[in-house]
Amino acid sequence: MNWSPFVLSIQVTAIASAGILVIGLALAYLLAEREFRGKLVLETVLNLPLILPPTVVGYFLLLALGRGSFLREVLQVDLLFTWQAATIASVVVGLPLMIQSARAGFEEVDVEAQDAARVDGANAWQIIWYVTIPLAWRGIVAGLALGSARALGEFGATLMIAGNIPGRTQTMPLAIYDAIQARRYDDAGVLVIITTLFAFSVLWGVQRLNGVYKQRGLRLRKRSGSA
Repeated sequence: MNWSPFVLSIQVTAIASAGILVIGLALAYLLAEREFRGKLVLETVLNLPLILPPTVVGYFLLLALGRGSFLREVLQVDLLFTWQAATIASVVVGLPLMIQSARAGFEEVDVEAQDAARVDGANAWQIIWYVTIPLAWRGIVAGLALGSARALGEFGATLMIAGNIPGRTQTMPLAIYDAIQARRYDDAGVLVIITTLFAFSVLWGVQRLNGVYKQRGLRLRKRSGSA
């Protein structure tokens, strides 16, 4: 059993998760708190990876990273068929889940809490860091978990821009495909179990988080009602 796809997948997912968190938070806050021309277009474009075939997403990434692109021709950076390309693909497919969940969390933040902080002299960044993000933490955590799980399972776009090079760009989904093609069903079974357990743990954790939050909300309503 070759464990390099597992190690590479963890590396790619970890770095992709950091990118999903930073970029997703910024975009989710922008969409939740600001009104601007072209907002609907931006939101639609950001959600496209959820419904487009992975090969189409991979094709757009080829245009962005390949020959004739700004990154390659001007900056002289060639990322195709590297693990960094796999990371970019993972960020792109996982980002919409982070944005949707974090945006919902931001939109649930009590405006009065933000106004109170503003009256107390807090600036915009302090309000975001000390008020908005802590109050929206449930949506942020859920979005990061779902986005990371999606990043771990990315296959189609990764295959197009990173290839399937053992030891270099072969992540677990690609290794599973190769193992089945070569009839190494035992190896495929191990990787499938690992991937499934990870996905199950993430979904269970998100559902558990939602359940705990709802229970706390019910307790607070009961206490306020009894008072």
